[in-house]
Amino acid sequence: MTEIGIIRHGVTHWNKERRAQGSSDIPLDQEGLMQAKQLAERMSEQAWDIIYSSDLLRAQQTAKAIGDKLGLPLQLDSRLRELGGGLIEGTTEEERIARWGPEWRKLDLEMESPDSVIARGMLFMDEITVRHAGQKILIVSHGAFIRHMLRVVVPHFNFGESLKNTSVTSLVRVDENWDCSLYNCTKHLTGS
Repeated sequence: MTEIGIIRHGVTHWNKERRAQGSSDIPLDQEGLMQAKQLAERMSEQAWDIIYSSDLLRAQQTAKAIGDKLGLPLQLDSRLRELGGGLIEGTTEEERIARWGPEWRKLDLEMESPDSVIARGMLFMDEITVRHAGQKILIVSHGAFIRHMLRVVVPHFNFGESLKNTSVTSLVRVDENWDCSLYNCTKHLTGS
């Protein structure tokens, strides 16, 4: 049985300011680094075979904390990057409305399409599913990327709640289908 643990990176100062990060290479802040350490402790309670990460710094820092704790080398893959935000990167909702108006989502602001994210994400998923069949795989990525992928990989699951920083979502492959056995869990941050 193949299992994938999907993790959203730790918090950044842009997360706190509610700025669109996209492909901007923003590091974790101090809280994010602490979250990554807490997450690494949690992940060390299970045996994992390999860890993949987006090559963006905030995901790398999160994955490195886990990899160091588990003794696993980091495998970086640019296909795990966040949805490219185009012209909105670095802006808040209020700044977008001030600059482009309340209908800014209808404008061409050079953002990457969900279809593009899904295409690169599914190439990655198909590749690692074959390469690591029967193994336990960790993936550290980004909120919008993960959300788009989950809707395709487990379309029958209801993903109502937004992904929290350092949340863990687990997928288990049975035969040819994936099932979500854990969603958006941050028990390592609350101690429960």
